[in-house]
Amino acid sequence: MTRVVLHVDMNSFYASVEQAENPSLKGKPVAVAGKQELRHGIILTKSKEAKAYGVKTAEAIWEARKKCPGLIVLPPNYALYKRYSAMARGIYYQYSDQVEPFGLDECWVELTNTVQLHGGSPLMVAREISERVKAELGVTVSIGLSWNKILAKFGSDYKKPDAITVIDRESFGGIFWPAPVEDLLYVGRATGRKLNASGITTIGDLARASDYYLQHRFGKIGFMLRTFARGEDATPVKAYDPEAKDVHRTIKGYGNGLTAPHDITCPEDAKALIYLLAESVAQRLREDGVRARTVAIAVRDGNELTCFTRQATLVRASAATATLAEGAWALLQGNQPLDEEHPVRGLMVRATGLEPMYACEQLSLFADDDRRLESLDFAIDDLRRRFGNTCVQRGIELTDESLHGLDIKKENTVHPIGLLNV
Repeated sequence: MTRVVLHVDMNSFYASVEQAENPSLKGKPVAVAGKQELRHGIILTKSKEAKAYGVKTAEAIWEARKKCPGLIVLPPNYALYKRYSAMARGIYYQYSDQVEPFGLDECWVELTNTVQLHGGSPLMVAREISERVKAELGVTVSIGLSWNKILAKFGSDYKKPDAITVIDRESFGGIFWPAPVEDLLYVGRATGRKLNASGITTIGDLARASDYYLQHRFGKIGFMLRTFARGEDATPVKAYDPEAKDVHRTIKGYGNGLTAPHDITCPEDAKALIYLLAESVAQRLREDGVRARTVAIAVRDGNELTCFTRQATLVRASAATATLAEGAWALLQGNQPLDEEHPVRGLMVRATGLEPMYACEQLSLFADDDRRLESLDFAIDDLRRRFGNTCVQRGIELTDESLHGLDIKKENTVHPIGLLNV
């Protein structure tokens, strides 16, 4: 049986949700952007009205206002966006149990085994989903319809907004292969530059690339991309769990990063941010009942805006905030001068090498400070669930006044889930 796969993408998601919640914003140029005072002042998404003025995602707010003086700029409300995302997935779930989210605003929906229950026409189902989302949520969607996930995703990007693109085996070669190679999922800027440098500028060029070139230039990832370019993707759409509002995923790590409100030029401010980030990462580890054996940092330089990463293995897997923070702090101290000549613009702390807390482990005959720290953290977690994440804070996190009152766990941006996270 030929597969039937939809990819549904909610258009200008954050801005569209804000307009749906506040009818007075409809028809006006709206943008959702980060906080300028925290140096996060870039456009996250813009409405179609703002787009008509030339406003672009990722540009600075001042640049956007220069193009559109009447631009209405709103702060992100992730709780609201998650609610709309869940409602949209609830609609998709009525047509198939195979609904796989790809971030908050995108989903794959496999209709192969259910399309006959809904009239037998995939295009009719796509139109019905489009109309229902518009009528029930007040936002529009772009839908790609094809026989696998890669082509369905390409279809939803091909025509926007409020459009349905069918890529069948008859139209496949004429639509997909002439497109720029950067339009293929998982071909980012760096990969695109490498391909272009070798004369591979379209998806069709990649589909014809030789084994020798792919092996020596990209390794196994090159063969995967060529498979995608040939329209031969067989990746399944996972079954959706309506209670969890997601599909089952094997989580490989937890991380959180922040562009600092000011360039970090002293150890005290750096340590405050390291602990704040480690606090949110460790809290999420404990919520999911896992410990991490490896801690890593990413550092963004304040002069050149370059980034480097370092990681280290802990003596023992841990979910204690202090253990992860001290591990990250040791990495930062050992690899980054913290002075006026070497400012740090942003930091990230990540925990990997995960182990379930119920796994067997070698007990210590001596004082086990790490497990005691975990027990204390669990007690603090309970207070935070009841009274908010900032009800208990470590003194070291208060040494930088610019970070006061920041609930870094609550404000952590939810990033898209990769297709390959299986």
